[in-house]
Amino acid sequence: MPNFLKTSDFSAEHLKNLLGAAAGFKNRKTDDKPLAGKSIALVFFNPSLRTRASMQVGIYELGGNPVILEPGGTSWTLEHRDGVVMDGDKTEHLKEFVRVLERYVSAIGVRTFAELKDWETERTDPILTAFAEYSTKPIINLESAMHHPCQAMADMMTIREKLGEKKKKVLLTWAWHPKPLPMAVPNSFALAAAQFGHNLRMAHPEGYELDDELLNQIKGQATANGGNVEFVNEADAAFDGVDVVYAKSWGSKDCYGNIDKDIAFRLGLRKDWIVDQAKMSRTNEAIFMHCLPVRRNVIVTDSVIDSANSVIIDEAENRLHVQKAIMTELIK
Repeated sequence: MPNFLKTSDFSAEHLKNLLGAAAGFKNRKTDDKPLAGKSIALVFFNPSLRTRASMQVGIYELGGNPVILEPGGTSWTLEHRDGVVMDGDKTEHLKEFVRVLERYVSAIGVRTFAELKDWETERTDPILTAFAEYSTKPIINLESAMHHPCQAMADMMTIREKLGEKKKKVLLTWAWHPKPLPMAVPNSFALAAAQFGHNLRMAHPEGYELDDELLNQIKGQATANGGNVEFVNEADAAFDGVDVVYAKSWGSKDCYGNIDKDIAFRLGLRKDWIVDQAKMSRTNEAIFMHCLPVRRNVIVTDSVIDSANSVIIDEAENRLHVQKAIMTELIK
């Protein structure tokens, strides 16, 4: 396990073992300090609450020392492209940044969002890929342009805790948002749900399809692990009979580089694409999930997010436990 970049790098069995280890940490079944005397760097190109706090606390509780770096803030601005003439606003190249940093630490966590400018470039995860290329120490993806595997593992852990280990009917539904957002969370949730053998239903307006290559991977993982995938473009019917509702907004890849076009395209979708009590009443008493932060009464109504079926806080807590399991596996 040299890096933890996306869940599809590992077998379903390996992922299930990680969840078992995470449950052990949550139930305080182990007091191991695998990071004793070690430091882990956490590089944040973007803001964070859950990721930053859970990683810092997790490293501390495992006996280690977190080193926080914010390029352009608490450290130099970074250039990741090869062969570029650095006469602009970037101060240091990632080649030197990573190779120096890895002399100090045992692993590096990286958080960098999509800029929503160039789909063909961003779908290759250029910054995360550069970190993995230049580092000889493990790289942990704390959210990239395309993937958020730590979040997806916390999601799978939460479904297991609430509904058991058997496969469930899981809905990933697009939701309206005033501006386009990256696809990392829906990408990783769908991929992990398929790997865990759930029956996955993906609902979104036409024009908001995920990456074609990724969708092929999701279908393949579902088939290999005993699940299936279906696609729905109608908001209400998508909720029929499901056990899990996962809400998330994302931008259209067809509008990358033209945010105004995306905003205009989604204007008429607000009324229908919100998770409300009427939609939840069509489910099989489904739990409600969201990665947070969430805009209340935009993505989801107060009555749903504050209901007994909302598991968003447990979901957020589970980030701590799965990341402990991931770091322990990487460092050992």
